[in-house]
Amino acid sequence: MVDSTEGNRVSGGAVLRPRVTDAITDAAFAELAETGYARTSMDAVARRAGVGKAALYRRWRSKQAMLAELIRDKVADALPPTPDTGALRTDLRDLFATFRAQLTHPLITRIGAGLLAEAEHDATLAEVLQTGVAEPRRAAARAILCAAIDRGELPSGVELELGTDLLIAPLAFRALVLKRPIEDEYLDALTRAIEAALKGLAQR
Repeated sequence: MVDSTEGNRVSGGAVLRPRVTDAITDAAFAELAETGYARTSMDAVARRAGVGKAALYRRWRSKQAMLAELIRDKVADALPPTPDTGALRTDLRDLFATFRAQLTHPLITRIGAGLLAEAEHDATLAEVLQTGVAEPRRAAARAILCAAIDRGELPSGVELELGTDLLIAPLAFRALVLKRPIEDEYLDALTRAIEAALKGLAQR
């Protein structure tokens, strides 16, 4: 059973002040980048943030609960609106540009692949990456496909699950696994290829 952090919060004077919360957040992600998820500890985060360890335990009961909440909050802050340009091709191009900006952010390039690997062994982290990272992006991709269907650019027979995979997977693989650059020319070519593939799916 995945732990929920929501029930662990307290109210009143025990709630951390925003300045302290910011310091802990910065410290936690710095530790993730330098030492990795498995070796990040509450002690190390507290030292780096310049607070007592009790300040962390007043809000979170474990490292897993702390990192789960901080990762969710960081992801929520980075979610942009779904592109709505009125055309499938430009919607795709805008979505891919957004994904590129997120995947090539210095923090993501340092911790992204490591978090994916650690999620194989940590149910709390796996749940965060699924519900906090993957699902919102898949929802944005699916919304683009549904809008194209509504406009008549794609027929209703498009396989939405497979189409969503096509919109999500290529950039994530290139950035996190291959660690290759993603130039504008690559995004232009990817946009044309995915648009053609989506229309091909509908013709099967």
